[in-house]
Amino acid sequence: LAMAGARTGSSSLPSPDAYFSRDHGPGRAQLAQGPFAAWEAAVREEGELDTDEKAVIAVAVAHVLQNPYAIEQATTWALDEGVTLEQLTEAIHVGVAIRGGAALVHAVQMLEQLDQRGMG
Repeated sequence: LAMAGARTGSSSLPSPDAYFSRDHGPGRAQLAQGPFAAWEAAVREEGELDTDEKAVIAVAVAHVLQNPYAIEQATTWALDEGVTLEQLTEAIHVGVAIRGGAALVHAVQMLEQLDQRGMG
């Protein structure tokens, strides 16, 4: 996923407290600050994975978790890194396939119930 010309470093990501307002009650913005925010920023830094690879993973995970806030942040991050729509789409398909496989495997629970009732 490392791409020529991919942006690294500063990003146009909204600050985590942008998702909170006074309507959410006092103290909620503090949840997005402090040690967690520092840790999350460190996780986003380049390491064994390039920052664009991490952003693509974040988009896929956010979709599998069905977290609209994470989808927005991860997509912004990925686009800032130069990730393409095709790469994001492929990553989402991978995540959905893994999640779908887990749901299918859990059908065993239903089959066991049918077996217990002599219906399997």
